[in-house]
Amino acid sequence: MAHSVLVVMDPIDSVKTQKDTSFALMLEAQRRNWTLYYCQPQDLYLAEGKVKALCQRVKVQDNPNDWYSFQDASQIIVDCGDFSAILMRKDPPFNMNYIYSTYLLELAQQQGALVVNDPASLRDCNEKLYTAWFPEHTPKTLVSANAEQLKQFAHEHGDVIFKPLDGMGGASIFRVKSGDPNLSVIIETLTAHGQDLAMAQQFIPQITEGDKRILIVNGEVVPYTLARIPSKGETRGNLAAGGSGVPMPITADERAIAEAIAPDLVKRGLLFVGLDVIGQYVTEINVTSPTCMRELENEYKINIGAILFAALEKQLSA
Repeated sequence: MAHSVLVVMDPIDSVKTQKDTSFALMLEAQRRNWTLYYCQPQDLYLAEGKVKALCQRVKVQDNPNDWYSFQDASQIIVDCGDFSAILMRKDPPFNMNYIYSTYLLELAQQQGALVVNDPASLRDCNEKLYTAWFPEHTPKTLVSANAEQLKQFAHEHGDVIFKPLDGMGGASIFRVKSGDPNLSVIIETLTAHGQDLAMAQQFIPQITEGDKRILIVNGEVVPYTLARIPSKGETRGNLAAGGSGVPMPITADERAIAEAIAPDLVKRGLLFVGLDVIGQYVTEINVTSPTCMRELENEYKINIGAILFAALEKQLSA
């Protein structure tokens, strides 16, 4: 049976093909003879009770100079329920427009499409806060908008990471040590003077060994990780913040952490997830548009996208 997939993502003409996971998933869909469609979140809309997409059929090729071509002269309108699957791959920030998109995708799901990741779980599982569901695997953490509480946490632990709840790529992440004269202004900035929640976590020294990205696909833990190692003078391993990615086999401890979390992911319909693990601790659970797939596939003889699409095909044939 022929399948089709709509990939909802950022502009396709801006992707970096050598490391873009959404692009790699599109390549795998095409290899499996799925009809491939593309749109951006603002191209989804609701009319007469049906969720529709202004989209284009697209062909992709693994060529950094010529990686896509549209098969339609202009956008066409397709009922989202007619797609076999929809991949929601929009990068953060997780703002109200993103939430509105998940409502539309939840309706599309009810109308027949298999949506990855599950739209309700995208709303429920904030990438920072979702770690609180697994306290035995997380560092000491405080989430608060209260300046005095955040200051007390910093004084108690001495070396602390502060970050917003809606960021990505290491943006607006601060490391604060005892006596830092900027503590108050950092808290004011992150909380908008006490209006917004922010997260404080005890600093994990093992960041020097890398912020490990562990991919979990349909509950299956990928046996390799990408260690994002901070550049000199940095405490952030994020590749977007200048970190370097080093592929390596997963350790027994890392696998144990991932396998402890995996069943809850499957239960929530989170089929493609990236854990961020530093030392023995999970610091984030990335559910919106996890990355690092291409780096691992380029280093090792593994097809991570095939694991996902095999799971989709199994669900669609059930």
